[in-house]
Amino acid sequence: MTQPTLRRSPADPVRLAPLLVLLLVPLPAMGEDIILAPHRAVYEMSLAAARGGSGVSAVSGRMVYELTGSVCEGYGQNMRFVTSMVNQGGTAILTDLRSSSWEEGTGKRFRFNSSQWRDEKATEITAGDAVRTNTADDVKVELTKPAKKDLLLSSRVHFPVQHSIALLKAAAAGRTIFRADLFDGSEKGEKVYDTSSIIGPEKPPGANRALKRVPNADRLDAIAAWPVSIGYYEPGSERGDQLPVYELSFLFFANGVSRKLYIDYGEFALNGTLTDIQFLPPAKCGQK
Repeated sequence: MTQPTLRRSPADPVRLAPLLVLLLVPLPAMGEDIILAPHRAVYEMSLAAARGGSGVSAVSGRMVYELTGSVCEGYGQNMRFVTSMVNQGGTAILTDLRSSSWEEGTGKRFRFNSSQWRDEKATEITAGDAVRTNTADDVKVELTKPAKKDLLLSSRVHFPVQHSIALLKAAAAGRTIFRADLFDGSEKGEKVYDTSSIIGPEKPPGANRALKRVPNADRLDAIAAWPVSIGYYEPGSERGDQLPVYELSFLFFANGVSRKLYIDYGEFALNGTLTDIQFLPPAKCGQK
């Protein structure tokens, strides 16, 4: 999985989803040496921890993530993240996050569309288009939903797939720290996160065999992987004791597939366990 857009916490569908002084790296070119595997993955979500005062007694759900395309024709991402949260009073709240996007392979364009639902009623719909002429240009964002609005973002901003490829490049190069600004259409299309990633030691091919067997996942047996933890911070926040808005940890394979998800929203945390994966036919550049 390239980093999913976990912008809204299941505890609050109106506001859904280390820590060192980090080096800001230049914007990388996309696609060099990193080949993402088109796939469809299903993750069962469960409550990992609930801190005092969170009001959360149980969470269950499912996330389905799909990546298609290639560097030459662009990457499509589709995700649906449905959770049922039970509070301490026994009331269940059903939240449903749906998102789809297309990202040009060179990182010059990003189209996004997402919707938030609570108990089967839409609470937020976002759509827009972000463009830069080349990697040195600022990013121009045209929002069409929830209202028409134009934004101008720094040229250093990464789009989601671009961010994942840059992170995999950093891991393959033996780096342990990676920092980048990320724009994924969050918060009505106006949010830029300051992301700080900690990359653990490389796990050589075979690490997948140590995990619970999942149909079709044996393709990961021959692929290296890295444990990764990404903190999503408010832009311009001082590092110090500043806590991230949320933190995402996972085992990141060299082909872009993720296992062992852990999402920490502060008041509570979720585990995401891969239960099914289907590898999709790869797009071949230059062929229809």
